[in-house]
Amino acid sequence: MVEVEQVRSPASSGAIKTRLRDFLLPPLPANLTPYLYEYSMEQHSSGVQHSTADDFVMVEHATQGGTKAKESYLDAISSAVEGISDELRTISLDIHDHPELQYKEFHAHQILTDYLRNQEGWKVTPSAYDIKTAFVAVFDSGREGPVVSFNAEYDALAGIGHACGHNLIAIVSLGAALATAELLRQKDIGGRVVLFGTPAEEGGGGKKRLLDAGAYKDNQVDISLITHPGISPDAALVRTAAYSALKVEFFGKEAHAAARPWDGINALDALIIAYNSISVLRQQTQAGDIIQGQITNGGLRPNIIHAYAAGRFVVRSSSKKRLEALVKRVTACFEAGAHATGAELKVTPGMSYSDHVPNRALGRQYRQSFNRLGGRIPTEELDILDAVTQASTDQGNISHAYPSISPNFWIRSESDGGEQLGGPHTPDFEKAARSEESHELAKRAAKALAATAVGVLTDPDLLADAKKEFEDMVETEGRA
Repeated sequence: MVEVEQVRSPASSGAIKTRLRDFLLPPLPANLTPYLYEYSMEQHSSGVQHSTADDFVMVEHATQGGTKAKESYLDAISSAVEGISDELRTISLDIHDHPELQYKEFHAHQILTDYLRNQEGWKVTPSAYDIKTAFVAVFDSGREGPVVSFNAEYDALAGIGHACGHNLIAIVSLGAALATAELLRQKDIGGRVVLFGTPAEEGGGGKKRLLDAGAYKDNQVDISLITHPGISPDAALVRTAAYSALKVEFFGKEAHAAARPWDGINALDALIIAYNSISVLRQQTQAGDIIQGQITNGGLRPNIIHAYAAGRFVVRSSSKKRLEALVKRVTACFEAGAHATGAELKVTPGMSYSDHVPNRALGRQYRQSFNRLGGRIPTEELDILDAVTQASTDQGNISHAYPSISPNFWIRSESDGGEQLGGPHTPDFEKAARSEESHELAKRAAKALAATAVGVLTDPDLLADAKKEFEDMVETEGRA
């Protein structure tokens, strides 16, 4: 299996080394003729690359035509992001230092909307679509053109704060949106930029609520962009799992467990049968199918036949269609418990997220820009292999409604000695999300994301390709 690893070079604290390890390189296949195997490069903030001979990486080389014309835009985008770097850093640390759970992100909502109100040309709607901590901010160039959108997240996790790095997600989308708007202003580019403040990604489905309320449709969105920090390698074409939460309740009949157990109907037995049935089911599920469960109520006392039992279950799969089929099989396990014991069953669907399907046309634009900024995302073929995750996000629902990408950008979560520490949803990552180095890496992601948006605004073929690919995906995978 291909494993792409990004590590910090000990020789230079500002360098990132990307290497392809444990991989015997075959001759180049015909479909990879634009690609060359090269020695790995150390990337510095200056953009200067130095080859080393200890390992190697496969790199996609930009071809002439189309990309050269965008280099001046990338310079202007970089300048725009750097010009607000200190302000973005202040906002990031402020959000990080005031962690708020889903739909209670009042502080983050306030500082982001206050900041946007002070930016020239932006119209800000706080508490948008009857969601108190959502907002919509729009920059209109006044000229006809596409509508590019960015999603900002800012909710935290219970007990461990911003251990998913949503403070960084917020400033990447904010910085990218502002830089894109600045390019529209500087270069007389037509179109609009929309920044959505999307609360409650951590299980609350803020984007899904905005989507269902018509926020994206009302703003005539053409594409949707977001990023996410992590400890896995930089990647453009991140694909996430589809997710569904279920609350399960069994209703039986209470009886004395010693004196007259035959008078009872044991709801806990029904739940245990269901739980064990799911354990057996896992042997016949496909790779990428995940079923997790928790008993939330196992009865009141051990000496009674339990009249009530309940649990929560999470089901994940690699696609929305496969998830629907897997949920049916899991539900059959619940029904088996009820049938075997005579208990009544109630299944309450909870939040569900669709799988995120990355748009390759947008991903190519992001990858090219990211690599020109010193990044090392590999070829599209390797990017697809490396960018699959079992995590889930409500950006997945957006990707079934509009062309979308949700690239991952690597940040360091390591000990002083270089030992790998925890990734997202760990205390280690909470610390990593506020480092100065992480801020610099977030800025690079913001620049590449803005360059993707500007590409859509200035290149009709790119937008057409993205939309054609999206429509083809809809036909085969269905809408959220």
